Amino acid sequence: MSTSRLPDHEQRILDEMERALRRDRRLDRRLRTLGRSRCRPDLSRLASYAPGPWTVVVLVAVSVALMTAGIVTSVPGVIWAFAAVWPLALFSAFRLLCRSSSR
Repeated sequence: MSTSRLPDHEQRILDEMERALRRDRRLDRRLRTLGRSRCRPDLSRLASYAPGPWTVVVLVAVSVALMTAGIVTSVPGVIWAFAAVWPLALFSAFRLLCRSSSR
């Protein structure tokens, strides 16, 4: 952008505003991390997940039911559903055990 069109007093005001914005560290940090937050998932939220005991019981029960149905019927959709639910059940159980052992 060409700054030669601005009068001197407006250019001084603009320069002072730019200096003030450059000194704001919090704004600088937010602008630097703005693009990254959209690209990567926030792993701190995932690590802080704390399921309740009933959530773990339901996930394990659904996993066992899907595993049984997958073994009996051999339908690929049921097997894929089990493959999707089982890691969630294990992760939830692990987080519940970690939370209960830290008390």
